[in-house]
Amino acid sequence: MRYLVKARVKPGNEKSLLDAIDRQTLGQGSIAGDEYQHDMKHARVDSAGVATWVETCFCDPPLEEERPYWEKYFELLVVKDAHARRNCRHENGTEPWACCDCDCTEKLEAKLQGQGESFLARLRECPRSP
Repeated sequence: MRYLVKARVKPGNEKSLLDAIDRQTLGQGSIAGDEYQHDMKHARVDSAGVATWVETCFCDPPLEEERPYWEKYFELLVVKDAHARRNCRHENGTEPWACCDCDCTEKLEAKLQGQGESFLARLRECPRSP
């Protein structure tokens, strides 16, 4: 299933988050693998500093496995279905694990590109403490 995640970087965690992204250690140890890097690459941020990204997750409840990795750096504000479950082949039982090869994420991320600005670009603009 695809989820739309809205989150704000916890104050003071900007540098450590950017370091984890740059070192590609964000989410290290998670079964979600490179999903964290992908999410941050495509995340958008609004003028209020709220980051938004699309996340693929098969957990019930949503982001059960990923949540500790995200919550290390972010305050998760909203995690909601990115589209109707009846349209998801995995969720409606038509094709188990369909989200692995589905183009839903690409379509949803393309839609997000018209909103706000690149989260990574904004994060890189933050002052970095020595």
